[in-house]
Amino acid sequence: MLDLKWIRENPDDLDRGLLRRGKGALSSDILEADRQLRSLMTSLQALQARRNEASREIGTIRKAGGDAAVLSDEVADIKKRMTDMEAEQQSLQAALDDLLYSLPNMPDPDVPDGRDENDNVEVRRWGTPRSMDFTPLEHDAVGTSLGLMDFESAAKLSGARFVVLKGALSRLSRALAQFMLDTHTTDHGYTELNTPVMVLDNTLYGTGQLPKFAEDLFRTEQGHWLIPTAEVTLTNMVADQIVDSASLPRRMTAHTLCFRSEAGAAGKDTRGMIRQHQFEKVEMVSITRPEDSANELERMTGCAEKILQRLGLPYRVVLLCAGDMGAAARKTYDLEVWLPGQGRYREISSCSNVGDFQARRMKARYKPSGDKGTEFLHTLNGSGLAVGRTLVAVLENYQQADGSVTVPEALRPYMGGLEVISTHA
Repeated sequence: MLDLKWIRENPDDLDRGLLRRGKGALSSDILEADRQLRSLMTSLQALQARRNEASREIGTIRKAGGDAAVLSDEVADIKKRMTDMEAEQQSLQAALDDLLYSLPNMPDPDVPDGRDENDNVEVRRWGTPRSMDFTPLEHDAVGTSLGLMDFESAAKLSGARFVVLKGALSRLSRALAQFMLDTHTTDHGYTELNTPVMVLDNTLYGTGQLPKFAEDLFRTEQGHWLIPTAEVTLTNMVADQIVDSASLPRRMTAHTLCFRSEAGAAGKDTRGMIRQHQFEKVEMVSITRPEDSANELERMTGCAEKILQRLGLPYRVVLLCAGDMGAAARKTYDLEVWLPGQGRYREISSCSNVGDFQARRMKARYKPSGDKGTEFLHTLNGSGLAVGRTLVAVLENYQQADGSVTVPEALRPYMGGLEVISTHA
């Protein structure tokens, strides 16, 4: 959520930021809703003051034995008018809140302009795609030929966009998650948490998935929502808190199941494991002071990169343009891993600095050293990494001409020393 005071003082900056994101100007609508609400509140305060004054006068008159009927009628009328105005106030406040909740974050000045992924800017590359003397297969062909990736059984169980992994591939998926968690906790200073995968409405409001992106989520009949990412639970660990400045930055990581409806993804990545309703991800979240968040984004992105480097997977880092960023982000780097079966780079991680956008919604603050007041925290999140997509990348990059898959060295300790996955594994 953006600061209403900032919008009042910088309406043109708001509209310019919205324009950069491909949105229409909204400052005039917000300022008019704000004006109406503040005008009504001023009138309510005036009525309350008159009501209090008249009530005192009634007391004085009655104490002296006089007739206060006229004033009593006035107080009764004021009470009725105030009841009507308080209902109007609630309606105006809800309308203003809807406008504020609909706003995306403002992009950082160094975020490039652009409409979509075609306008993103490549920052750097790491690794050289392996030269293969055979035609590389896509991951689903590799997995099914090994007899260890079963989409047909998954479809019978759950429908489209699910998979059953078997044997060595199931263990490889588990190994990837353990390797990521061990690296982030041991080498990168993140604290591991095990959080719920079902949350309440206010939790998703805090991180910005609600109300705007409800169609992307799954909801139970009991009113819980299935999380689309552990960013939701990890970030909300500081909701409604005043965090001790000495404890910052807080760095948390979690491995969870994630659930997305993939609304609007009809026809996209219908084969394989790239885009599924249920998947696993190791998430990173940082809670920082405002002055530290820019550097923390670079650090977090580096932590995600380190996973790819240790797995020997070529990738590139892309700075997202204003029109391609998620609504809550002010600056985002995507990591795109090379997939030889597809012959292109595909997103495997997204690391974002959200600034105080989520903290305002969550009422998450800290008290700077030496100050009496509080300030809103900054929050950051990043995939470290998406487990399924990393499995995809390993299968495609480490496949051999005979259909087997070499296990990356970094994962062999988690695989009981297994070096090659084959039809006999």
